[in-house]
Amino acid sequence: MVTEHVLILGGQGRIGSSVAADLVAYTQAEVVITGRSEKTGAAFARRLGPRVRFQQLDLQDRAALETAIAQSQLVIHCAGPFQFRDASVLERCIALGVNYLDVSDNRAFTIGALALRQRAQEAGVTAIVNSGIFPGLSNSMVRQAAEQLDQPETIHLSYVVQGSGGAGVTVLRTTFLALQHPFKVWLDGRWQEVEPYSGRETVYFGQTPAHVYWFDMPESYTLAQTFSVRSVITKFGVEPDLYNHLTALAAERFPKNWFANPDVVEFLSQVSHAMTAVTDAFSGVGVRIRAQVSGIKDGQSSLRTAVLSHHNTTVVCGIGTGSLAELMLNGKVNKPGVWTVDEALSTPLFEQIVTNRRLVVQLD
Repeated sequence: MVTEHVLILGGQGRIGSSVAADLVAYTQAEVVITGRSEKTGAAFARRLGPRVRFQQLDLQDRAALETAIAQSQLVIHCAGPFQFRDASVLERCIALGVNYLDVSDNRAFTIGALALRQRAQEAGVTAIVNSGIFPGLSNSMVRQAAEQLDQPETIHLSYVVQGSGGAGVTVLRTTFLALQHPFKVWLDGRWQEVEPYSGRETVYFGQTPAHVYWFDMPESYTLAQTFSVRSVITKFGVEPDLYNHLTALAAERFPKNWFANPDVVEFLSQVSHAMTAVTDAFSGVGVRIRAQVSGIKDGQSSLRTAVLSHHNTTVVCGIGTGSLAELMLNGKVNKPGVWTVDEALSTPLFEQIVTNRRLVVQLD
């Protein structure tokens, strides 16, 4: 039996290490995690087990990166923030004939990656972007709900994270970077501009209320391309609600150029991380996702809602990516081209993931 080799770029981070842990638990793959510090990286890899080793790697070192990719059957790109990344890793995977998966969460990055679809098809490379929890599992929940209808018309995605979600500073940087500019959403059959962290709304996860705001996610763009719907709404919130008010205040009152200043973003991220380190003790670090799809069923208006809850955001993000990697390694997901999760993963395979990883998705 041939041993698969998986390369996780940024594998020392919270998300990358969670993906590595899932792969160790559910596959027989040999896993290489990369980072910049040999001293901390080697010890980190040992904690994950004997099938994980560390490789010091700078993504700017093209020769070293290409060598590492060429020695792998699958590359998983977890080295964010993706606002500062381009599709160069994916381009090298295509050139070397190596399958690719990432945890990207940025619209511009996603559009650039999807533009390489034909090249990946010609090379026989399966590449999937936006894996993880949201985007990722959330995309599959939309597909699952939409397939219950004859004609889906409106997609409303809501994500609520408790405290830090168990994530590191990189994820917090991503949040503040997303406050820089208004962004376009597909509403009433046309692209319209909305302000980040505006439009506060109360949504219910079962009987539990939460508050969410407009937030720029790749799904705002990609789901509008995949499904013939009139509107795609993506909203995000945090618990405790105090953090929502602070973020909304920053988005409304702070000069936009502050969020383009790396020093300001770093300061806000570090302060937020310190605050959530205190409040995580009582808020928890879980996540709730609601994918609500309205449309027509048997000639009548109808609504389908899928809800997922998990006690640890980082762990379930690792599950979302690791389970997809497992399916790519065993050949169950083999679709040359560059795709989002909802385009690459069928609902039966998604439901298999839910069962195998002991997730709970309530579909009503």
